[in-house]
Amino acid sequence: MEKPRNPHDVPPIGDQRLDDAVEITEKGLAPAQRGGHVSPEQKNKLQTIITAQDWTGPNDPENPANWPLWQRIYHTTVPGLFGFVVTFGSSVYTPGYPQVMKRFNVSSTVALLGLSLYVLGLAFGPVLAAPISETKGRRVVYLVSLPLSALFVLGSGLSNCFAALAITRFFAGFFGSPVLAVGAGSNVDVWQPIHRAVATSSFLLAPFLGPALGPAVGGFTAQYKGWRWTQWTVLFLMVPIYLYALMMKETYKKIILQQRAKKLGIPPPPKTGPSGLAAIKFLITVTLFRPIMMILTEPIVFFFSLYTAFNFSVLFAFFAAFPIVFQRVYGFDAGFTGLTFLGIGLGCCLGVFTAIVIDRLLYHKEHHKSHKEGRAGVVAPEHRLYVAMMGSLGLPIGLFWFAWTARSDVHWISPIIASIPFAWGNLSIFTAAALYLVDVYGPLNGASALAANGLLRYVSGAAFPLFTVQMYDKLGIAWATSLLGFLSVLMLPIPWVLFKYGPQIRKKSNYDTIKA
Repeated sequence: MEKPRNPHDVPPIGDQRLDDAVEITEKGLAPAQRGGHVSPEQKNKLQTIITAQDWTGPNDPENPANWPLWQRIYHTTVPGLFGFVVTFGSSVYTPGYPQVMKRFNVSSTVALLGLSLYVLGLAFGPVLAAPISETKGRRVVYLVSLPLSALFVLGSGLSNCFAALAITRFFAGFFGSPVLAVGAGSNVDVWQPIHRAVATSSFLLAPFLGPALGPAVGGFTAQYKGWRWTQWTVLFLMVPIYLYALMMKETYKKIILQQRAKKLGIPPPPKTGPSGLAAIKFLITVTLFRPIMMILTEPIVFFFSLYTAFNFSVLFAFFAAFPIVFQRVYGFDAGFTGLTFLGIGLGCCLGVFTAIVIDRLLYHKEHHKSHKEGRAGVVAPEHRLYVAMMGSLGLPIGLFWFAWTARSDVHWISPIIASIPFAWGNLSIFTAAALYLVDVYGPLNGASALAANGLLRYVSGAAFPLFTVQMYDKLGIAWATSLLGFLSVLMLPIPWVLFKYGPQIRKKSNYDTIKA
């Protein structure tokens, strides 16, 4: 027999009698219109408990989405700068790899392992970061991962054998990469969906702008100071960026509510996630296997991941191809060869600009239309694909242009300009893919879809530089780049097909997808 309640006890949060007594408003608790009554003391106690277990309403000032604009911008720039310096560390090494060949007496393929292993580390680091960010919050991941990465960057610069260099480069990428996974979550915490495209586009610029500017800096650094200084350059950037990040606050809702409960002196919100062996099982099945399963079973995830992985791999293949083109054909030294990557950097910036403009002109239009039609701002995710469809045309244009103008009788500026539409299309597709996958699968499964995308992208990006030199030596510049161009044409229809048939494909998904 159930023990009778004391009428003065505070009813549980989910108890129907609480709803009979009070109404929860944006400002807190108010007596219900049906005539219920609670004492002031009970009302304060209820208010305290509810405040600690969820936002007090859509205008809760502790909700990161309600922070002042400058604070939200700051918390967007931190993961962007972290992502920039981590990916910068991948490519800044490449201008110095000929010196690594001589110093350690290894082949060009082995020397390029310093690039490939770092990129491979970028692929697997998020596996560690995801569960930590879910249990300890975003802030601790940022503040712990970058110093660990910096220690291995230091080890790379001090290496006296190639094995040490290879190992430290891998772990420098591994411990630096969590921000690439957690950064997207931070943007979701801070920005409402209607404003998320601007923040996401700016953040996604980092994995492309970092590699593009790395050779520009590393070229002159390696030429005048030696390959070890390419690693010191990364450290020089990491220190001020880390100091800039020290003022950041936690943005993850669960952790904020736990901190608020502790401050109010009441029990924290009940844990909803698994613990013990169940937590380990969750880590294995969700964090590790779900992304792989989504690649194998979800056509949307597979084809978009394949497309972005190929585009990203071509970008990393250029780190080995550009020295072949501009040093052998045009006689550039290492420093000026690094500057040729600025065309890719410009293309990436144009990709962000395009994504923001298209979002404002087209996606916002659909968002306002949905409100007028009573759909509460729910927009079909296919409206995220406009910029990808545009970008799909830029890739083959840039690649074929580069392929057939990179010769001695054509001015060197032509292949550099050709890299702009390639980079523009690359970032446009990647931005659309990230927004589309989250819109289709929601926050949890969308994170797994993005993890699948990142895993495939970085693994293939690590592999391509290892055979790029041989491919260009065997086929020549024109046909080697044309081969990549033909593959980009083969994949060009992917965003167009998803735009037309996406709703039908989503209905057959094994996961919960947006109903729009």
